[in-house]
Amino acid sequence: MRLLDSLSVEQGTNTRHVELYYGDLSRIPQEEAVDLLVLSAFPNDYVPTQGSLIGALHREGLSVHELAQRKAVDLRNAFSCWLSSDIGPLYGRFGFRRLLCFEPLVRGTPEEVVGEIFQSLMPFAHGEPPMATVAMPLVASGDQGVAVSAMLPPLLEAATRWLALGLPIDRLKIVERSQSKASELARGFAEFKSSLSPCLLDSPKDFSYHIFISYSHRNRGAVDYMVSELKRCKPDVRVFLDRQDIDTGHSWQQTIFEVLDDCHTVVAVYSPPYLQSKVCKEEFNIALFRHRESRRGVLLPVYLFSAQLPTYMKLVQFLDCREGDRAKLAAACQDIIGHLEADS
Repeated sequence: MRLLDSLSVEQGTNTRHVELYYGDLSRIPQEEAVDLLVLSAFPNDYVPTQGSLIGALHREGLSVHELAQRKAVDLRNAFSCWLSSDIGPLYGRFGFRRLLCFEPLVRGTPEEVVGEIFQSLMPFAHGEPPMATVAMPLVASGDQGVAVSAMLPPLLEAATRWLALGLPIDRLKIVERSQSKASELARGFAEFKSSLSPCLLDSPKDFSYHIFISYSHRNRGAVDYMVSELKRCKPDVRVFLDRQDIDTGHSWQQTIFEVLDDCHTVVAVYSPPYLQSKVCKEEFNIALFRHRESRRGVLLPVYLFSAQLPTYMKLVQFLDCREGDRAKLAAACQDIIGHLEADS
């Protein structure tokens, strides 16, 4: 593989890298070997077509269909992905240890696809074995036919933001095997680099909001009750609530980053529809990295209705209000206000 361009992202004392390569992901040389290879597929469709990475791997002797029969972790219901087992001795031949297959039931806009890909990485980000190096093609630009110009900017924007927040990937390699597309990617990569702000995450000293409530609109009744209780406990509390103010598309992801960086506390309201929402999971993941970097913590989840929480969500201590218990919700609101006032 040939390195075409790269950019560095500073995160605390760490320097992380996003790199663009011309090469073949089915033949990653050992000097460029990675922990994880990301590819995309249609639901339960691992047919090795001529133009796909699945097809290229198959021609080299690795069947994604066979890997899918013995998944290590299957998170397709909540995170649109599954993780393969370690490929073992084949690592020396293929240059990656595990495969993460991104397999959404519904494909959204390029920005939504990119958001889902990074959501797919989150459950494994701090697990074992570590996944410090990741390689991927420019997803959706092969058999799915999405233009390079539509896919690359949101991918680079999301990558730089997540790495700056603390996603523990030391090196993210974007690899293109077509020389003509690689040249187009190189031009887009250079344009993106030139537009980067010197500081990706300028955290405000004074927050515009005390509380950001991340919730599913299907739980609006319970959340409206929470807001009324929060205001009863602290009449001047500033709550960011309604995600209808955030447009989907290119500005949607950027706005979420900005608003979540401009609030003191994030209250994630867990429920089955919360886990089904792409936006909710995006909000939680952004808040989680702020939480891990903050001495006092940022996240205060409220467990509203029983759900199959992924392990990494369970690691953050929550306020248990199952099953929508109003008395417990009122007590949780007092705890949230107490958290705010302890820092004032």
